[in-house]
Amino acid sequence: MLSFEAIGQRLAGRVGAAGLALRPGGGHPWIGVPAAIWADTALFLRDDPALDFTLLRCITGLDYPDKRQMAAAYELLSFEQGHGLCIKIFVPRDKPTIPSVAHVWRAADWHEREAYDLLGIDFTGHPDSVTDAAGTHPRRILLPEDWVGHPLRKDYPFPREYQGIPGSVEVDWAQKAEYPR
Repeated sequence: MLSFEAIGQRLAGRVGAAGLALRPGGGHPWIGVPAAIWADTALFLRDDPALDFTLLRCITGLDYPDKRQMAAAYELLSFEQGHGLCIKIFVPRDKPTIPSVAHVWRAADWHEREAYDLLGIDFTGHPDSVTDAAGTHPRRILLPEDWVGHPLRKDYPFPREYQGIPGSVEVDWAQKAEYPR
């Protein structure tokens, strides 16, 4: 099992330390990797015998409107080596584009679709992409194809209704006689 620092050194030796951001402190250490080298770095993380990150647990989309950035956090695990790692890819909020790694970890297929659907992070080269008025992007996985916007963005204006279905219902439960007070 390699320590976080040893994983960082091994990764820096392969891709160069200049582009990496190592954040060992806090409750959840992570390594930042530039989007431009992410696909090759992902292959290295999976295929290097000392690292052996064969499992992608999840991808979490993150929105940082104050920094005008978005990010995808990749949680990786090596069963053989017994270590885990979080990789973060930061991209501009106005054009959040990250290369797909669905060819590296099959689980990325659905996770990338979810991050697109809910946050609008585009994963170029995704194997299940569609082309529409918004361009070419992963196919939505949770929302209907005609849904406008990405509801987990912090500035998303939630619609009052969708195709006649109310987006929210405000009920004054105190006025409902069938519920005890």
